[in-house]
Amino acid sequence: MTAATPAVTPSLAGALVRVAFPAPLAAGRSADARQPGPSAANVALVTLDRPGQLNALNAALMGQLADALEALDADEACRCIVLTGSGERAFAAGADIRELVGQTSASLAAGGDFDAWDRVTAIRTPRIAAVRGFALGGGCELAMSCDLIVAGDDAQFGQPEIKIGVMPGAGGTQRLTRAIGKARAMDLVLTGRSIGAREAESVGLVSRVVPAEATLDAALELAAEIAALPPRAVAAAKAAIDRAFDLPLNEGLRYERQAFFDLFGSEDQAEGMAAFIEKRPPRWSGR
Repeated sequence: MTAATPAVTPSLAGALVRVAFPAPLAAGRSADARQPGPSAANVALVTLDRPGQLNALNAALMGQLADALEALDADEACRCIVLTGSGERAFAAGADIRELVGQTSASLAAGGDFDAWDRVTAIRTPRIAAVRGFALGGGCELAMSCDLIVAGDDAQFGQPEIKIGVMPGAGGTQRLTRAIGKARAMDLVLTGRSIGAREAESVGLVSRVVPAEATLDAALELAAEIAALPPRAVAAAKAAIDRAFDLPLNEGLRYERQAFFDLFGSEDQAEGMAAFIEKRPPRWSGR
């Protein structure tokens, strides 16, 4: 059996984001290794494509990224998304300072460029950031907006905005504090220093650290593992974890319990429990 050819977005002039859906096979895996489940066919790979600028985030790139992610989010066949940067030097080295240097408070507030960040963070499909090299400033914020971060051992994370007279503005003070706690977030944000992948893992920012050259494959493997699981249960679990940051504990517990109850109306719950009792692999329908 031969592997299906991934559908890739056309290389249009000015395109700053590439999409492959389904994602390519991880290196060393055969097409048969993707059977019997639908996992590989349900993973998308999204690549930031400004290698000459270390994938720096400008308004055009963020708009294209939001468009691409929303299109995948609306496709029921897409069950997990891997987000990465082109090249080996950077996931995204930060915001494009040349684009920001002439801005004022009023122009930033009126321009609407930051709306793309809200669109990106509203994506319901699980997202995994595959990070090599620099993930600084907006790059760190973009990685943190994902649900999991797989980091190569060459990755560097940080919020250095203080060094150019500003502060994080796309979630850095909020997500970093929730991920690693107030004391460590204060340390990184107020000094602007960066940390390596191992330290990022030790403080809870990164999910997994792998050899640099294995970063994308490891993220694709993890995405395939998630995509092979019942999608309604995955979506419900992701939503409940996200609510943990927004709700008081008692309200979060109520949300979790109701979501748990609701899953007992799904075909996948009946199938999963029947398969467990019958000692056979489950066949998920997504319903």
